[in-house]
Amino acid sequence: MSRRIPLLRLTIGGILARIVLLCIVIIWTIPTVGLLVSSLRDKDQLAISGWWTALQSVTANARTRTPNSENQIEQDGRYVITGSIFEAGDNRSVQSYGGGFLSGELTDHQVGNLLTLENGETFLMQADGSYEWTSPQPFDLENGRLFYYVSYNPPRFTLDNYREVLSRSGVREAFFNTLTVTLPSVLIATTIAAFAAYGFSWMHFPRRRFLLLVIIGLQVVPLQMSLIPVLRMYNDLGIGKTFPGIWIAHTGFGLPLAIFLIRNYMASLPKEIIESAKMDGASESQIFTRIVIPLSLPALASYATFEFLWVWNDLLVSLVFLNQRPDQIVLTSKLRELLGSQGENWQVLTSSAFVSLIVPLLVFFLLQRYFVRGLTAGSVKG
Repeated sequence: MSRRIPLLRLTIGGILARIVLLCIVIIWTIPTVGLLVSSLRDKDQLAISGWWTALQSVTANARTRTPNSENQIEQDGRYVITGSIFEAGDNRSVQSYGGGFLSGELTDHQVGNLLTLENGETFLMQADGSYEWTSPQPFDLENGRLFYYVSYNPPRFTLDNYREVLSRSGVREAFFNTLTVTLPSVLIATTIAAFAAYGFSWMHFPRRRFLLLVIIGLQVVPLQMSLIPVLRMYNDLGIGKTFPGIWIAHTGFGLPLAIFLIRNYMASLPKEIIESAKMDGASESQIFTRIVIPLSLPALASYATFEFLWVWNDLLVSLVFLNQRPDQIVLTSKLRELLGSQGENWQVLTSSAFVSLIVPLLVFFLLQRYFVRGLTAGSVKG
């Protein structure tokens, strides 16, 4: 009996831990799901309701104008102006209408009922948005007349938002510019950090521990303090506002964390393997390339994931070290421009943001089996 109680407590604790973990996953997943759903919604529905109502039909108040008198025709002694609120193929419908040059409010008149106006005029609205306005006298309208209506909008999903984004000038170029910045930055930083981590782990030289503490301390220095001094130095060297300049900048900003993370993993490798290789006559370069690097793939992949996500989503460093021309602007800067100049076109912003999110998600899921192993490396010994 005494053995069952701890087992029961452990089971309850495990269930609670899984529930908490599930809640955290849901909280972190909800924004991504909302972004994806919003990017697939019709732009008119996106403007009037949240993504959580994507599977529900919604109503919206809107206004429109009739054609002017140039569009009138004569039928059976009466003058007629016809029109339609919606375009062909639109699945919306009209629930009620009114206001403007019509009597009452926009909810007072139902579709299909003939509305009699002053001077013998009539107005008839159908559910599909088509209407007919008749008068015994010729219309004299320089501009159309304004009226209001309530539309019924069933759920509608489309890829038009992505087509609009990919066809918009500069987005595709910004996507490839971001790859041009990210991939070399990750490769250079990971390579240099691997060499440095091996040296701090298995090579003996003066002031090794002191230098390691200095590198660890550099992690707390805000990169914003060094942006302008580094840019001035780049301008003196002639590499300001160039891709090599931003590669070096991202490498320098990421090296303290990279060395610390990878060094912890390499230091936890079995000492006997390294000593055996040295006794067999292996050089430091052979030990590094043939033994340490293959065994340190989890740490290298873990840091590469961190660096990729950071550089891909970076805005500040790219604004400082790159021009905003089409041949250099990155995706985050392009999205900022869309937000500034197209603030009402949420369908462009949501689809653009999800396009920029796809690559980091793929990288994370491809390398996730190394991610936790790399993060927890060196935290427990023995």
